[in-house]
Amino acid sequence: MTLERVTAVAAVECSKLSAQIKTRTALLACAAGPFLFAVALRVQTSLPEDTLFGRSVKDSGFALSLVVLGFAALWVLPVLASIVGGDVFSAEDRYGTWKTVLTRSCRRSEVFAGKLAAALGFSLLSTLVLAVSSAAAGLMVIGSAPLVSLSGTLLAAPDALMRVTFAWLSVLPAMLGMTAVAVLVSVATRNSAAGVGLPVVIALTMQLYALVDGPELVRRLLITSGFTAWHGLLTEPAFHGPLAYGTAVSGVYAIVSLAIAYRLLRRRDIA
Repeated sequence: MTLERVTAVAAVECSKLSAQIKTRTALLACAAGPFLFAVALRVQTSLPEDTLFGRSVKDSGFALSLVVLGFAALWVLPVLASIVGGDVFSAEDRYGTWKTVLTRSCRRSEVFAGKLAAALGFSLLSTLVLAVSSAAAGLMVIGSAPLVSLSGTLLAAPDALMRVTFAWLSVLPAMLGMTAVAVLVSVATRNSAAGVGLPVVIALTMQLYALVDGPELVRRLLITSGFTAWHGLLTEPAFHGPLAYGTAVSGVYAIVSLAIAYRLLRRRDIA
């Protein structure tokens, strides 16, 4: 496997993704959604009080970004991880193009690595766009007033911005893990609908289980634990145990999923 060929495959996949309506729409929604949410909050009197930082969302723009993160972690991020990851391999089955792809002087390992890089890249890009957009919407529409932490202490603007940034960065391992799961489903089922839909259903099921009074050990073994580990960053003092644990769990999901997916692709008979 050579880096040049992997890069070439990734470049082709990125070119294909940039031309697809679904990826453009997803990125546009990530960029515009937080601004629409911020404007809607300005013109209405009710607040999302049942969410973390919902009571402060009109007082500090940093709270708005965290409210967006809380909602996205439950519903949006698993979808973003599956849009490309769940389709990047099964699309070749849908169009019957595997023979063409594997006869262009590229090994299966290089094709796998290039497609995986494109899927992971989209997951990271969409999360980054959503993070930057939510922070910008909060500061531009609401303002940069200090943020009240989960412990009730007041965080000055520089400290609040740093913690909000780390909160968004903390979900990246879980995003990569969910993308790996979507890649596995895409390779295993050879079906784009399953590749996109099943990982989302799995993530939502895990999220719902985390809300019930089940064994704590089981909750910690769910990949979705990495989507909520940022809560500890907004306390005083901050605690990082759940973040470290969630990152480790996400890494295990990613490694196992990708290893199985690669083995399935290598053993597949494409005649």
